[in-house]
Amino acid sequence: MLLKWQKQPGTHLFLGGAIAFLLVGLILVLHRYYSFYATFDQGIFNQVFWNGIHGRFFQSSLSSSLSTNVVHAGEIPEVYYHRLGQHFTPALLVWLPLYALFPSPATLSVLQVALVTAAGIVLYFLARLYLEPLLAAMVGVSFYGAIAVVAPTLTNFHDISQIPLLTFGILLAMEKRKWWVFWLLAVLLLAVREDSGIGLFGVGAYMVLSRRFPRAGLATCILSFGYMLALTNLIMPLFSEDISKRFMMERFGQYATGEDASTVEIIWGIVSNPWRLLVELIAPFPGTFLYLLGQWLPLAFVPALSGTAWAIAGFPLLKLFLGQGESVLAITIRYAMSVVPGLFYGAILWWSMHPKVFKPKFQRFWIGCICLSLVITIAYNPNRTLYFLIPDSIQPWVHISLPRQWQHVNQMRSLLAQIPPQASVSATTHIVPHLSSRREILRLPGLQLRNDAREVIQVEYIIADLWQLQQYQVAFTGDRQQLQDIVKLIDRLFNTGEYGIVGFQDGVILLHKGVTSLPEATSAWLAFRQNL
Repeated sequence: MLLKWQKQPGTHLFLGGAIAFLLVGLILVLHRYYSFYATFDQGIFNQVFWNGIHGRFFQSSLSSSLSTNVVHAGEIPEVYYHRLGQHFTPALLVWLPLYALFPSPATLSVLQVALVTAAGIVLYFLARLYLEPLLAAMVGVSFYGAIAVVAPTLTNFHDISQIPLLTFGILLAMEKRKWWVFWLLAVLLLAVREDSGIGLFGVGAYMVLSRRFPRAGLATCILSFGYMLALTNLIMPLFSEDISKRFMMERFGQYATGEDASTVEIIWGIVSNPWRLLVELIAPFPGTFLYLLGQWLPLAFVPALSGTAWAIAGFPLLKLFLGQGESVLAITIRYAMSVVPGLFYGAILWWSMHPKVFKPKFQRFWIGCICLSLVITIAYNPNRTLYFLIPDSIQPWVHISLPRQWQHVNQMRSLLAQIPPQASVSATTHIVPHLSSRREILRLPGLQLRNDAREVIQVEYIIADLWQLQQYQVAFTGDRQQLQDIVKLIDRLFNTGEYGIVGFQDGVILLHKGVTSLPEATSAWLAFRQNL
């Protein structure tokens, strides 16, 4: 059976695309991590997993620093803070045994690439139910060339990377009438995060509207919608008030009337003002239209013609278009990946009804669309993964070469080795992932946290990569402001004697609480400080 499948036309094309995506993806994400370009979110997820294998499930001091109690009320971050109040992600427990075998932030990067690669494989089998092998292979290769797939895969680990695999699995189980698999995967999809039920609701809506499985579709809609309401209004508030006071307000605060809002109140604010709903859906029009073009591009714009694509992907799109903030229309970040499954399934069904369109001329156009999608992705330099190839700024020129970055990394590692594994530490964002396998860690400029004894303590170690901020501050105001703030903080801590400088190499400074500064390290810091 396997040999027969391998000999089918198009199989080698798809396998080549899958293998290339897996290998190139692994090389890039591992290089991104080991060359210290992974950032804060990678540290959050790694600390959550690390705490999990030590029996402290979903706890994170890094997540606590983002909670409404800290951000809005000015409270001290807590090591025992449960992240489930921010994002309800029990599906991560599925991967905990793998992390226990290989406890490293790099494991999460490998897992993410593997999940997305597996999603493409399931998509190919789903396409083969309707399409001849070559056309199915083109759909699969399109997946591996999509901006909304490639760019979010090459970033920090995120929970949304599970959604394509589970959604394609749900659709494949539906097509094969394997209902026990369908419901099992539906439950897992709901467990990915609090808003993953939106995509499942789209699947249920399609099942009802297409009249193929109306009863199962109605049950799917009720399950997903009811679960999301119960979760966000009853369960998540048991852990913290983040869902109502921070996340709902930051994303959908324009529909609220007070300083906080539940999902029910936000939904009512949306439906009670249809004119504002219409404006939010299309504004800003150029950005919305370009976002859709970017999502359709790898499939040669076929999803735009597919009612199924609109039915399933329309609900995740609705969530994005109704939200506020720059990230809602950013096709290179993780939220865009939640739209992908509906678009590809819709394209499969459209092709099943229009197979004669798949002529050599259209094939060449489609290949051009996939290539253009990859070129755009590379040009975007998603998450600075390709920093060694693509300049971050032309005017002024900002580019860090591969040899220079690895020279910097090698000097930084000697300072990291001086920090004991159990010590409390505060670090700049690119160093956080490498130190996040510990109980007590913050991102600079944070220095205080509440430990397991419920006592407020100040971190023992501070480590800051000022060289990297120095490289980027000439073109990016955020890096410039961060550099200024951290330098002021170091000056204050050094001048008061609260912390001693125990290491300084290539623009990376290490401070230790309550010790005397080393003369050589101090001289190196003061020379660097004067040049700034």
